[in-house]
Amino acid sequence: MAVTRFFRLSPARLLAAVAALSVAPLSSAAAATATTSFQVTATVLAVCNIQATNLAFGSYSATNATPTDATSTINVTCSNNQSYVMSLDPGVSTGATVAARSMTSGSNLLSYGLYTTAARSTVWGDGTLSTATVGGTGNGALQAYTVYGRVRANQYVAAGSYTDTVTVTITY
Repeated sequence: MAVTRFFRLSPARLLAAVAALSVAPLSSAAAATATTSFQVTATVLAVCNIQATNLAFGSYSATNATPTDATSTINVTCSNNQSYVMSLDPGVSTGATVAARSMTSGSNLLSYGLYTTAARSTVWGDGTLSTATVGGTGNGALQAYTVYGRVRANQYVAAGSYTDTVTVTITY
């Protein structure tokens, strides 16, 4: 017959044995690791956004001795360091050019011009017919450009509401 002996451990020895087992190193199979790495990439595309406010000359009278002036604003936001050029088309009036624009009321025409400066000496167009374009370099923030409009004095045309639509093109 086998004899079973029981060993009695004091609580202090039992705690010491448990503590010794808890700090024992794990087997090397349980602690194995592997690593890898990956690249993070992006291709940033050049972009430009453009918006314009309407240019309203208000009431015009041919009897005024001076031209009627008004302004519009073109707001551009382009990628940082992106160069761009803005051009204005002739508008939609029949026979208009970038150098000689017209608003219409039915078949009636009222001549006007769009300029790059407040002096109204350089016509803003598409670079043809002695007109200029306006360029810049994007900085990631809104950049505002003023379009200076002028209806020359002494145009005795039929009374009415005259309109035109000009398209701004930004090339970048």
